Amino acid sequence: MTFASSASPARIQWLWKSNANPFSKSDLDEWTPYADVENLIIEKAYMNGEPTALLDDFTIDFHDRLQISNSDSTRQRPVKRMERDRDDHHAREERFTYTPISPDRPFGGLYGWISPFIRQTVRYLEITPNQLPSVNKKILPRLVEKAANGIYEESQPLRKQRQGEELSNMLLDVKDAGIEQVWECCAYIYSLESFVYKKLNEVMRLIGSPEHEHDWRSKVQTLGPFCLLLWDSPYSCVSTEKGTVLYRGANLTDEIISAFKNDCAKKNRTVCSFQSFTSCSRSRKQAEKFGNVLFIMTVKHAFTTDLKPFSEYPDEEEELLFPGVCFTADRMTPGTGKIKYIIYLDLIQQHRRDDEYQSVDRYHTGSYPQMHDTY
Repeated sequence: MTFASSASPARIQWLWKSNANPFSKSDLDEWTPYADVENLIIEKAYMNGEPTALLDDFTIDFHDRLQISNSDSTRQRPVKRMERDRDDHHAREERFTYTPISPDRPFGGLYGWISPFIRQTVRYLEITPNQLPSVNKKILPRLVEKAANGIYEESQPLRKQRQGEELSNMLLDVKDAGIEQVWECCAYIYSLESFVYKKLNEVMRLIGSPEHEHDWRSKVQTLGPFCLLLWDSPYSCVSTEKGTVLYRGANLTDEIISAFKNDCAKKNRTVCSFQSFTSCSRSRKQAEKFGNVLFIMTVKHAFTTDLKPFSEYPDEEEELLFPGVCFTADRMTPGTGKIKYIIYLDLIQQHRRDDEYQSVDRYHTGSYPQMHDTY
């Protein structure tokens, strides 16, 4: 299976007519693209010569080029197929904008190299650090099956079973292909605009909140295996080059902005962490589109991974911060336009002296400076 590549200049996009009266002859046509996974389902059925494509809420009739409601066959809309440049799409604001779930706890605490969600996943799977999929290939097929089953299970309460089935089958198709192709598949799935990345990060951002302890732990069995596969990248065996600059927008309240100001004035800066996977961009232009604050982040020592080669949206230049990457606020400057402030962050990777994962080559910290809670 070949996943998206920035070398591929075009993509096929299916769209549905979104006018109030979709069959009006006098109104200017309005077309809305299908979501990424729906688009994959439709195009696969079309290329296979099938008469219809079944989505969660609709059926696509290729002969009449119609979208037909699964609950009411009289509700119909025209559809069309077109070729688009890969950089011709709407900006994905939710993906590249940080909006704190809890104003009282906008960022995570310090948990060492490894997110508690990943630690709990490893315990659930009953594997040791030296049995991680990038180290022990024998565990890979079983782990992929669990990841696929978990994604499908998560799709059911969201009424997105067809999307869940499509993504699960995508994983199962590569379960015996080796860690590189499995990880590329996970990266591609994560890059899609779907419930997977949204639900995974929603859950992981609850870590550290006592009232949500049960909520995130209850998702270890379903989302944990996919999270572990995405985190254990065979392409991120060494930390990202020191000095790499990444960008991300944020919607911050005046209270949180004030807290950043106060912290920048301190000699010993507070160390916080990103507890979920965090999408950044290597393009300042992309990040400046979103939010009222721009984070400019400089890598001091941190693990990230480049999603551009595997993404349906290569122009976003998406760089993924792994969960647990820590930061300190270096300084703030006034912004322009809708950007009130620019906040400069230093990205660092904390570790715990009792961390058993440091015995694994990828996470060995002996060659790096000792990190403390403040610096």
